Amino acid sequence: MIAVIDFGSQYTQLIARRFRELGVYSEIYPPNVKYSFLNEKGVKGIVLSGGPNSVYNTELELDNEIFNGDIPILGICFGFQLMAKFLGGEVKKGEKGEFGLTRIKIVKESVLFEGLEKEEKVWMSHHDVVTRLPEDFVVTAISENGFIAGAQSLEKPFFAVQFHPEVSHTEKGQLIIENFAFKICGAEKNWNLGRFVEEKIEEIRKQIGENRVLLAVSGGVDSTTLAVLLQRAVGDKLTAIFVDHGLLRMGEKEEVTEVLKRLGVNLVVVDAEERFLEKLKGVVDPEEKRKIIGHEFVEVFKEEAKKRGPFKFLAQGTLYPDVIESAASHTGMAAKIKTHHNVGGLPEELGFELIEPFRYLFKDEVRRIAEILGLPENIIKRQPFPGPGLAVRILGEVTRDKLELLRKADCILMEEIKKWEKYDEIWQSFAVLLPIKTVGVKGDFRSYEYVIALRVVKSEDGMTANFVEVPYEILGRIARRITNEVSGINRVVYDLTDKPPATIEWE
Repeated sequence: MIAVIDFGSQYTQLIARRFRELGVYSEIYPPNVKYSFLNEKGVKGIVLSGGPNSVYNTELELDNEIFNGDIPILGICFGFQLMAKFLGGEVKKGEKGEFGLTRIKIVKESVLFEGLEKEEKVWMSHHDVVTRLPEDFVVTAISENGFIAGAQSLEKPFFAVQFHPEVSHTEKGQLIIENFAFKICGAEKNWNLGRFVEEKIEEIRKQIGENRVLLAVSGGVDSTTLAVLLQRAVGDKLTAIFVDHGLLRMGEKEEVTEVLKRLGVNLVVVDAEERFLEKLKGVVDPEEKRKIIGHEFVEVFKEEAKKRGPFKFLAQGTLYPDVIESAASHTGMAAKIKTHHNVGGLPEELGFELIEPFRYLFKDEVRRIAEILGLPENIIKRQPFPGPGLAVRILGEVTRDKLELLRKADCILMEEIKKWEKYDEIWQSFAVLLPIKTVGVKGDFRSYEYVIALRVVKSEDGMTANFVEVPYEILGRIARRITNEVSGINRVVYDLTDKPPATIEWE
């Protein structure tokens, strides 16, 4: 396998995902992982990830033996700078950073760059730069600003790049990762999701034993796939709890209930709308919303557990991106973006032991598992929906009236966008209710009503995303329908921002 050492980059798990796409198993480790441990596990290669820190103001417990051994190393961005510093090079703060799409020029042949052109488009995100390489290193690529963009050792299989090959914006990035995995590390294709499903079922059976498990289910692809996986593993020892927190999309409760029961899942529906809306009254801060909703979810589960228990385990469909953006990974080095309700929003005293079989999987991997388990296509292709629901798509205070406005607008958006032949290429499409009112004209009268923002993005895994160029004809039809059919909305705008710099959700 390939070991990825995590220094807090928002892209760390994306590196592991790229290797898995090649059929090579990859795991993430903290900076203090011992070389002897990796060597004993038979690791074929080591990747040093990027990160938000500087090599000169970060206390690291990196094992020096990693650089004394013969396991191939690929340093990416911060990982490159770290390698240079540890091996006697020099890193300085650049006069200007390099961020976003840029070009590099390959100046020396390297097995890492086999198959690439002399000039390539890559994705950069750094301020510090390597100004002097270790003695046995040579420059293999330079950036358009003249900085070192690639280097390698002449004595050991150590390679480094100042850009991010794991990000889809780097056009030949996957080829670079493939070269490292197979031509440099000699890795084997042994990552198989079918085998993962079989192993997880056995693992869950052993973990749960004669106990019972409570599942937090939303009806999305993650929790629904997990419900079926758990059902196969433990049968009637599973109780799936679907909480109607009043923050769902139009018709969602009915759809979720019908699908899960048809799949044979032991489902309990809890009506908690009044409870959640009361707790959210007057709350405008998005982090506070998420924590309140996360806390209430857990309280509901505890109450249901007392009624129907005893339950020893609580299962959740937590994914890699949830963990990354909550900065809840084992390194603790990542910059916090936002708290996810099923990661950072949980109180410490759960009262349950957690089961998170998908914690180190990406969305596309879960979709493939759903196919393996035989879930229906409408669930497999369902767009991601945040755990806090429409609460984080209403900027400002959440009220019943605002929820009704947003539900109607969102429903119109989905009805129209599903008619587009490119709908299957969309990662997420949704409406956001903005906390402002604007002047408009309806009939012969002045109106002063809310604004709806439309967000339609494409992505591979949610780590990065680009806005979709939806035809004006479709956008115009959506806008006209919303302003005509939803009383209280008189203006519609379209979000043209990528991730980064924005996140996909507005809150």
